[in-house]
Amino acid sequence: MPEHRKSKIKNHTSRITDVLGPLPYRLALAGGWIDQPFVSQHDPAPPGSMVVVGVEPQFWFMERAGICMGTRHIAMKLWQGQLPRRDPAQLVQELYRAENAGKAEPSGSQDMIGLVYPGVNRLDYDFTHQGGVFPRHIESNTDPQVARWLERVIHLLPVNQRPEGYNPLETKNLDPEWIQRLGRSGRDCYDALVARDSAALGESMNECMRCWEAILPGTVHHRTIQIDLPGLLRHYQAKYPGAMYSGCGGGYLYVVSDESVPGAFHVKVRI
Repeated sequence: MPEHRKSKIKNHTSRITDVLGPLPYRLALAGGWIDQPFVSQHDPAPPGSMVVVGVEPQFWFMERAGICMGTRHIAMKLWQGQLPRRDPAQLVQELYRAENAGKAEPSGSQDMIGLVYPGVNRLDYDFTHQGGVFPRHIESNTDPQVARWLERVIHLLPVNQRPEGYNPLETKNLDPEWIQRLGRSGRDCYDALVARDSAALGESMNECMRCWEAILPGTVHHRTIQIDLPGLLRHYQAKYPGAMYSGCGGGYLYVVSDESVPGAFHVKVRI
């Protein structure tokens, strides 16, 4: 074998984290957008909740797909690629400041929390607490049985990256009743995860998508989106216990099912 071929083989990395970095990713499940103060300030019965799940870096996610890639890139630079062993609440605030300094429309703190906290986490947001920027309370679950069950029943289907020129906030229908339902979907989602109840988990995600379409219709309907996101969503919701998008504009479709879903893959929950 030529020497240059031997050198390439010898230097070939054996771990995916050598390419991706060891920092985790996060999935945001039901209740998303309640972490934004412009939403939570209209909640008539706070706190409203959402769920984030820390996941291991096993493969490269699409960049503009609601998996907090932007936050992760900033964390990689801020912490030299390693998650510091310090108070997680302190790390969240540190990362939030680093990402949102000078921004007119700051990203929500759920991105940072999902990256820092392991396991399944319910974030309870109340506008009267720190202006709704950070949750009043975080309820965490790192039970291995819950993690393994979630890995089995959540199926990810790649759909669409956010297109250039896309803005989900052009239309805001900040109706208090819908916002209250949004926050309740996050609580229901967490309860379903802890109980390992596929039907309840699916319904919480379906309810979250109903709220998104009512409050921020640009999350699924926008002139820059060429894919029939609502039609695709309805198909999977009709066929399985539930489904929702990973972020505004599509990203990945999360499908809840005890059976296999064609074309889908799984993640590994970080506990």
